[in-house]
Amino acid sequence: MTEPLRTPLHAWHVSRGARMVDFAGWDMPVQYSSITEEHTAVRTACGLFDVSHMGRVVFRGPDAQRFLDHVLTNDCTRIPAGRIRYALVCHEAGGVLDDVLVYNLGHGEWQLVVNASNREKLLDWFAGQAESFDVEIDDLTTTTFMLALQGPRAVEITEAALPAPESDDAETAGGLAYYSFLRAKVGDSTLFVSRTGYTGEDGVEIVGPTGHWEAILNEVLCVGEPLGLAPAGLGCRDTLRLEAGMPLYGHELTEEIDPLTAGLAFAVKLDAGDFVGRDALRKVRDKGPTRRRVGLELEGRRIAREHVALFAPGGERPIGEVTSGTFSPTLEKSIAMAYVDEPHAVGSTIEVDLRGKRLPATIVQLPFYKRP
Repeated sequence: MTEPLRTPLHAWHVSRGARMVDFAGWDMPVQYSSITEEHTAVRTACGLFDVSHMGRVVFRGPDAQRFLDHVLTNDCTRIPAGRIRYALVCHEAGGVLDDVLVYNLGHGEWQLVVNASNREKLLDWFAGQAESFDVEIDDLTTTTFMLALQGPRAVEITEAALPAPESDDAETAGGLAYYSFLRAKVGDSTLFVSRTGYTGEDGVEIVGPTGHWEAILNEVLCVGEPLGLAPAGLGCRDTLRLEAGMPLYGHELTEEIDPLTAGLAFAVKLDAGDFVGRDALRKVRDKGPTRRRVGLELEGRRIAREHVALFAPGGERPIGEVTSGTFSPTLEKSIAMAYVDEPHAVGSTIEVDLRGKRLPATIVQLPFYKRP
C-alpha cells in the first residue's frame, strides 16, 4: 500500500492537533477544532487552509498558449498577463477530466492549478496531447507550498503582512482585482499572491518555494497572533463550497458529466477555436442538456448524501440524484446539490429517498449563500 504524500506543513498541522485523513493520496487536515467553528471563522473573519496538495503545473515554450487552447474549454487568447480564469479539461466525448484555474504568468509562461485527485491523470493526458506542440510541462507541486486565506478579512490580513511593492505603480494585495495575481518579494523568496477562492468568501492564495513556508506562515502572516486568522481543514472547506454552490470534482463533475449540463457554460468558448471535446459539446448545446445541476433545500435536519435518488411527488421512476449534501452551518438548514431531469424548475417540490422514506425537498437557485 502506497503511503500518502505529505505537504510541507504536515508537522505544523499535527502539532496543532489536526485530525489527519487520506485525501486524494495526501495526508491532509480535515479539522482542528470543529467543522462548524472553522466554517464560522471563514464566514466572519478568516480561515487559513493548506492547499499544497493541489497540483501546480507550468507550461512554457513557443506553443504553450496554443497547447492550452487545445486542451482547455476557455479562450486563453483573452486572458491578459497577471490574470486568472476558470476552465475545464474535457475528453473527446465532452466529459470533464478536471476543472482548473489558468494563470497567465506573462512572457509566454502559464500555470494551471488542478485538483489533487486528477494531477497524475492530467500530466499523463497532457503528455499525450503535447506530441505535436513545442511546449514544456513542469509539475511544481512538490517543490512549492500553497496557502489559502479565505474570509472577509483575507485581503486585509494579506495587505498588512506583505511588504510594500518596490515601485509606486506596482499592485498591492489590497488593490488586487478578483481573479488576478501579483509577485511579492519576501526575503529571498518570490511569492505568487492571487485573489480567487473556493468558499464563497473573498480569498487570497500564496504560493512559494517549499523551503520557505515556515517563515511565511510564522513571521509574515504571524499565525498565532490575534489577527483573526484561524487554521481550517478540509471538512469546513466542503461545507463552505457547498453553500456557495461550487462544484467538486468527483461529485458534481466527472468524466461522465459535461460542463454544459453542470451549468458551467461561462467557461466554455464553443466558437473561439478548436479544443478537445468541442464538437461533442456543440451537440449538447444544440440539443439542450437533458439534466441540469440544481440546489435542494430539505425540511428538517436530515442530510441527503451523495447518490441518494430523487423522485417526482408520488413517482416511481427516479428523476435525478444527489451529488453533495450537508447541514448548512450558515443557513441552518439541510442543503444539497443534485442533477435532475429537465424540465423540473426552481420552486418545484420533489422527493428525496432517505433509506426508503420519501422526504420533500424544494429545488432552489444556486448558490445557497452569497457574501454581503
